[in-house]
Amino acid sequence: MKKGILTLAILSIIFVLAACGKSTEEKTGADQPAQAQTEQTKSEQASADSLRLLENEKIGKYLADPQGRALYYFKKDEAGKSSCSGECLASWPAFTQEDFAVPEGFDKKDFDTITREDNGEKQVTYKGFPLYYFAKDQQEGDVNGQGVKDVWFVVNSETEFE
Repeated sequence: MKKGILTLAILSIIFVLAACGKSTEEKTGADQPAQAQTEQTKSEQASADSLRLLENEKIGKYLADPQGRALYYFKKDEAGKSSCSGECLASWPAFTQEDFAVPEGFDKKDFDTITREDNGEKQVTYKGFPLYYFAKDQQEGDVNGQGVKDVWFVVNSETEFE
């Protein structure tokens, strides 16, 4: 009789503990306050629209778009004006995303847009100088345009324009 009561007591304890454990697991995602979930969604959205600071062994840190594509400047440009058009623009497409956050080390006030004279589209600038992609950069981390013809360079927080 004592063995039966002891077995029943042990089984009861196991069922209670199992039920408590399952209850805790179910609460973690479903019972979060709506505000916390909204803030998390906003944070994920902001990071999805944020410029990124990536690093390459050879060239160091550089600015990239939200998908990780490197951003470049053209040494022949003047502040507020692009000198790249036609075939140049085919190889060096303009960076046109206007709504983004900037990574640490950059000031959002340093970013603006110009209206391109050749096609009337807006192009993002950094410290007044237009930003571009390089068509031969195919995936995140590619920096194939760095130093091309000694006039194309990645952008970083130390970039100085002449």
